[in-house]
Amino acid sequence: MEQLTSSLAPPRSNNKSNVAGTPQPAAGSVAKRLSSELMTLMMSSSPGISAFPRNDGNLFDWVGTIEGPAGTIYAGLTFRISIAFPPNYPYVAPTIKFETPCYHPNVDINSGAICLDILQDKWSAVYSVQTILISLQSLLGEPNNASPLNPDAASLWDSPEAFKTQITKHYRPLKDESA
Repeated sequence: MEQLTSSLAPPRSNNKSNVAGTPQPAAGSVAKRLSSELMTLMMSSSPGISAFPRNDGNLFDWVGTIEGPAGTIYAGLTFRISIAFPPNYPYVAPTIKFETPCYHPNVDINSGAICLDILQDKWSAVYSVQTILISLQSLLGEPNNASPLNPDAASLWDSPEAFKTQITKHYRPLKDESA
């Protein structure tokens, strides 16, 4: 528990704040935080989520997968996402996008952009990659139709057969490839 708690704590930094007043951690402390989060995620027992650096040389560019939760219209589907960490992470949220087309009220079907409050105005440095992935997995079954990025998907949400037709039309299964 101590390891998990310390991995969620923002890294200490003696660096000065940027113009907006957001602390600017040294690149080494961000890399240490990301390494710690990677280890926590690898040791986690959270089913249906995973993420890791896209290549060994860059801890700031990750690829992840999210399985549709059982009992939802997305059950049995797996989505690939990209995660780009800014140099001032965890004080600023990472940029996360669906690489696999995802027909969902809170996902832009063309760009993969996601409308999720914890990735925007509700972001906190205590959130981790694991927290984000669990939130995204939950969002698949429980969209926020009051704030849709895809109004067509939001309007179809209460018509499961029509919604499933659109999911099938847009979804592309993951190929086995070394990402």
